[in-house]
Amino acid sequence: MLRFVGGRLVQIAITFFLFLTVVFFLFQAMPGDYTKQFIMNPRIPPAAREALKVRLGLTDSVWGQYVNYVRNVFTGNLGLSFEHYPREVWDVIKERLPRTAILFLVASVMAFVWGFPLGRYIAWKRGQTLDYTITVAGVLFYTIFTPLLALMLLFVFANQLGWFRTGGFLTPRLWLTPPSSPQSIFIWLAATLAGLGTWAVLARFATRRIGHPRPRRLAQRGLVVVGVGLAGLGWWASGLGPFAWDIVWHMFLPVLAVTLIAFGGDMLLMRDSMLEVIREDYITTAKAKGLPDKVVRDRHAARTALLPLVTSFTLSIGFVVSGGIVTETMFSWKGMGLTYLNALLIQDYPMAMGCLIFTGILVLVAHLVADLLYAVLDPRIVY
Repeated sequence: MLRFVGGRLVQIAITFFLFLTVVFFLFQAMPGDYTKQFIMNPRIPPAAREALKVRLGLTDSVWGQYVNYVRNVFTGNLGLSFEHYPREVWDVIKERLPRTAILFLVASVMAFVWGFPLGRYIAWKRGQTLDYTITVAGVLFYTIFTPLLALMLLFVFANQLGWFRTGGFLTPRLWLTPPSSPQSIFIWLAATLAGLGTWAVLARFATRRIGHPRPRRLAQRGLVVVGVGLAGLGWWASGLGPFAWDIVWHMFLPVLAVTLIAFGGDMLLMRDSMLEVIREDYITTAKAKGLPDKVVRDRHAARTALLPLVTSFTLSIGFVVSGGIVTETMFSWKGMGLTYLNALLIQDYPMAMGCLIFTGILVLVAHLVADLLYAVLDPRIVY
């Protein structure tokens, strides 16, 4: 396993270097000259332009700029953003990346929690009315035009019912005199969600020795409720609860939109994978041994059928930047997707290249995680 991980890390390093090369020369081949866009930027004082040109390597040849670019990336220097001058590209990404990551991670987890059991169940009960109904609903959500779904959610829940805002990250009137910055509160909120997720996993492991399924599920849910209650009391005692709730309130509709689309894909993929697995000989053998249907379905078939779904889940996390462009634009959610789109529209190429670099890193890491999870879920896979 260690040899495999070491070999994959070497492959990732080589692939990442090639990816940087393609990104650099792709932007060099684009029409126009982004260095002129940099020089003509009225937000940059004339006295600072020469120093910035030298720092960014704009005075060198194309190959000199390429060498400087690769060196800066590996040293953590992504340059200055033209739009957000004098802020560093890394500073902007550090602010926007958690917003996109939390948005899509929460949506992906919720879609997985709904899609996995439903896909497993309807595949086992294939041919029934419930199978056709849920499959049609999954196809509808998976193939729906994303802007249309966003407009429908905004029209129903924001305009007609008035339950949520039409977009944005927070309510300006509430944040006139905040006790802390919105970014800090959002990071603490993300840490709370991560803590609750860890608590739920620990609760599942802590109750594994309870023999009967019903008391075990009740104990798990009870521990989860206790964790949520303690987290809520902590936010209320700190006085930051209304501000955290305002962010969650604005995040609800974009999370719902991404969840519905991802749910359709996860449920259909799990169903198709289960239909292939239940035809295998070892499933027939398990049934012939007299094992209960639930045991055969959950412990034998579903575990193997989960592999394509794990691949889809991990790779979807890697594409959060490109996948978030439409959703974040429709809901005015200032994350990485909207930042990348704005950078391309105004030719802020250092910002756009920085977004692509992080997309490449996430995709490569997601591939490695998927390979490792394969070995955990399927004992037949040996590295």
